[in-house]
Amino acid sequence: ICKKLYFLIIENIKDIDLRKIKKRKKFNIIYRVSDKIDKIEDLIRFRNKCRAKQITFYVANNLDLAILLKSDGIYLSAKNQSFKVLNLNKLNLKIIGSAHNQKEIYLKVKQGCGYIFLSRLFNVSYKPEMDYLGINKFNNYSINHYKKLIPLGGINIITLNKLKSIKSEGLA
Repeated sequence: ICKKLYFLIIENIKDIDLRKIKKRKKFNIIYRVSDKIDKIEDLIRFRNKCRAKQITFYVANNLDLAILLKSDGIYLSAKNQSFKVLNLNKLNLKIIGSAHNQKEIYLKVKQGCGYIFLSRLFNVSYKPEMDYLGINKFNNYSINHYKKLIPLGGINIITLNKLKSIKSEGLA
C-alpha cells in the first residue's frame, strides 16, 4: 500500500521502534495517554528522536502535555467536542481529530482539524457486533463531504490490500 501519510496511534513509547521507520516526513505518531503515563523525561527523549527522524508527533486530548513536549500538534478524539482548541493557532500546533459519523465530521471541521480519522472502516475484532463503514461508504464521505478523511479501524494484514481502493491520502 502506498499512501502519502501513515498515522500510528500508541499508548506507550515502547510500543514502537523508531529505528524501523525509514521514510521521512511520511509517518505521524499519536501518543494517546493511557492510565499509566510514561515519564516526562522519556517522552521528551522520544519526542526528540521523532524530530530527528522527521516523524510528526501528536499528543491526544492533552494540550498541557502537548505544549510541554513541544509536539507538532494535538489529536482530538471523537469524544472531545471542546472549542478551546481554536486558540491553538497562536501555538502553531496542527490539529487532527476523529469522527464516527457526518455530524462528528462537521464538528471536527469547525474545530479546525487538518485531517479527520473516520472510524470504523472495517469490522474490528474487539467489538465485532458494532457497525463499520466499508469501502463504498468511506469513499462517499470522502468525495462528497471532506477531502482530508483518513480511514481508521479494522486495518490488518487481511484488509490491507482493500486499502488500494480507498480515496484517502493516508491511513491510521
